[in-house]
Amino acid sequence: MGPHKQARKPGRRTRVATEPGTGLLFTKILATLGPASGSIDSIESMIAAGARAFRINFSHGTLEEHAVTLANVRAASERVGEPIAVVGDLCGPKMRLGQVVDGGVTLATGTRVEFSKTDMLAVAPAEGEPAVFSTTYSDLVDEVQPGQRVLLDDGKVSLTCIGHEGYGEARRLLCEVLHGGTVTSRKGINLPDTELSTPALTDRDRECARFAVEHGVDFLALSFVRSCTDVAQLRDFLRQLGVPGGRQHKGDTTNEPGERPPIPVISKIEKPQALDDLEGIILESEFIMVARGDLGVEMDVADVPVIQKQLIRRCHEHGRPVIVATQMLESMIAAPNPTRAEVSDVANAIIDGADVVMLSGETAVGQWPVEAVRMMNRVATRTNDFRRSQTATVSTPREKETQAAALAHGVASMTRGLDARLVVLWAEFDDAVIHLSQSRLGIPILACCSKPDLLRRVQLLHGVKPVSMDEPADPAEFLKRTDVLVQAEGWAGLGDSIIYVYSVRQEQSSLSNLVYIHQVGSL
Repeated sequence: MGPHKQARKPGRRTRVATEPGTGLLFTKILATLGPASGSIDSIESMIAAGARAFRINFSHGTLEEHAVTLANVRAASERVGEPIAVVGDLCGPKMRLGQVVDGGVTLATGTRVEFSKTDMLAVAPAEGEPAVFSTTYSDLVDEVQPGQRVLLDDGKVSLTCIGHEGYGEARRLLCEVLHGGTVTSRKGINLPDTELSTPALTDRDRECARFAVEHGVDFLALSFVRSCTDVAQLRDFLRQLGVPGGRQHKGDTTNEPGERPPIPVISKIEKPQALDDLEGIILESEFIMVARGDLGVEMDVADVPVIQKQLIRRCHEHGRPVIVATQMLESMIAAPNPTRAEVSDVANAIIDGADVVMLSGETAVGQWPVEAVRMMNRVATRTNDFRRSQTATVSTPREKETQAAALAHGVASMTRGLDARLVVLWAEFDDAVIHLSQSRLGIPILACCSKPDLLRRVQLLHGVKPVSMDEPADPAEFLKRTDVLVQAEGWAGLGDSIIYVYSVRQEQSSLSNLVYIHQVGSL
């Protein structure tokens, strides 16, 4: 195992990673936790290496185990003094094979395979007989039609449906093997050509969402989204649990006193059907994840890079942040260094405009989780240095009807004209922070706030640094306190220009935004 396993003395504060020259991170890193990385020390080391959010995958482990992992994240966050976000990733209707005999069953090209509605142990068939498997989704037998593909184990084994046999619970799906291989228990099933009746939100997802609300998880990722209706189902369930918010609530998405904090929804694009309702999904979601794993199985893998670029562009047109995920540094599961192609993949995702890049197996089960985060942070830093050295281009979201979007557009123009060093805002309201981040100012944004849940949520926003601060009495006090802070932390020096944004809550739930220019040390 990697050197990250060395223990630290209790209470020792770890130096948190920053980008050279700015002291702050731009592209954010989301790391998946698992057996290789769930301890407090490992999480603390990954934060020091550059991780600002962690993913808990509800597809694996028990809720009791996830509660321990979440507590470890909060403990590590407290140790290093950095707010850290947690993303709960719902399983969705992921179909898997049932139990298969130890050693697996080898399927030869051209042979026949059958799928049963009843649970059973799949064994190697007698000569001339078909292999028979059960699945976690018995309706598969009825819904897959002749000529449609059935892909096993991320497409390593592919079948085509040739018909059905029997009735009722005895009915079976008949397939022919197109590309053979060995399959084992619980391997995933993909049905790229089949319209499924199963909802995106399963009973298991509801159980996990309830856990997420009760334990203060900061984001929920919804798997296998096919339309905006899938996202709306999760929204409705969260509201039943007392969680406010949703994209239909423009402007303030924070919680009132005594109310549960909002849980932004991350829609994972990994089904071809999602591309048919992409506009609706983007508008219904706070974040979009380009989940290239299942997307690359269900579609021609050659299309995935183009889809990634198109998704990122469409999301930024609507002011939605984007996460790019899956196999970014895959070789680091077993090796301390990535391939050159993987490094280029991460860099190109950032150049395309990804707000967040995600590590999956690299940190969940890999031998080098800390090194994987550190490498991704190095690539992100170099790539962002390159982007800032080029001619600045400012994102111009289509969604201009909100006050926050108009404010961000104005601030972006001011930062370019004044060669400002920082944007500093009082960030009690989500939308202003999101739109400033999406404007790609090329300089850091300090989001000052007194609410721990909001401080954690902004960690998934490009270029935003959360700063915990008691609410100032007025804008003058805010300016004085932050003037001292930016000099003490080395974020700005005497005479540097800073753009301040201060939102004041008025009567009848309206907002008044103050924007002003300040030279550091001029008070």
